Amino acid sequence: METMVTVEGLEKSFKDKKALKGISFEVHKGEIMAILGPNGAGKSTTIRNIMGIMYPDSGSITFHNHNGTGIPRNKIGYLPEERGLYKNVKVMDILLYLADLKDYPIDKAKVRILAYLKKFDLEGKENVSVEELSKGMGQKVQFIGSIIHEPELLILDEPFSGLDPVSQEIFKDEIRSLANKGTAILLSSHQMNLVEEMCDRLFMIQQGEKVIYGTLEDVKKQYANFKCTIHGINNIQELERIPDVLRVEQKDDSSVLHLHKDVEPSVWLKKLPDHLAINELKINRISLHEIFIDIATDKNLLKEEGVVHA
Repeated sequence: METMVTVEGLEKSFKDKKALKGISFEVHKGEIMAILGPNGAGKSTTIRNIMGIMYPDSGSITFHNHNGTGIPRNKIGYLPEERGLYKNVKVMDILLYLADLKDYPIDKAKVRILAYLKKFDLEGKENVSVEELSKGMGQKVQFIGSIIHEPELLILDEPFSGLDPVSQEIFKDEIRSLANKGTAILLSSHQMNLVEEMCDRLFMIQQGEKVIYGTLEDVKKQYANFKCTIHGINNIQELERIPDVLRVEQKDDSSVLHLHKDVEPSVWLKKLPDHLAINELKINRISLHEIFIDIATDKNLLKEEGVVHA
């Protein structure tokens, strides 16, 4: 797979605080790559270095064969977490302005803007000022502004924040479509369910250091032991005695049995006592959300179970 961006040995300090500690990763053409981490982990610093808003103390960022100040910024699209459009400017004018900043042909931009306004349920809003739009509409306009110039690399920082479910689906469909057409997408989000649904690979940092890097499938295999959720009133001590159960979490009439790594669910189910109260039973792998919480809060439950952070 063609590599679009290479980040290698990136380090950045602010006074006496080291925000990035030699992180490295790649973003490939046509993939959706998640960059994850709790607040203050170094995600925004990494993104700002890629964007050229700031430069690293050491390490390198390569876009195709360009690096440093030579990276062609007009090939990169960016949707920042802090939304910001000129309030008293018409939608068409602000989008044409953003296209012009990227040296994109104005005539071509007009055609694409009208097509995207229609696609995002904003048809007829081209002559409306930004301040007249709802928050969700404004977010759609800013998203259009980040992709209007057909970027080869698209960086999305919390793109789904504040969107209603319908608008989320529109964004998700467009992001997938862009990736299918070859755009490399670097996505930062705290909504782990959407990351798990959309992303091909992920990179997670904690306190400026890499803790996870790989495909979602690889991360799941490494971290995500199976768990069995049983709805029914049962004695926790009896559940803990079931073979291959690491620990049990119990709340009301629900019990979650965390299983040893490499357990085969179909075989393990036969080990359940016949007299257990089971109104409903579900077996699945630990979610990306649970992995994120475990690492971000330094609980190390997964680590204690024999899983070593990547």
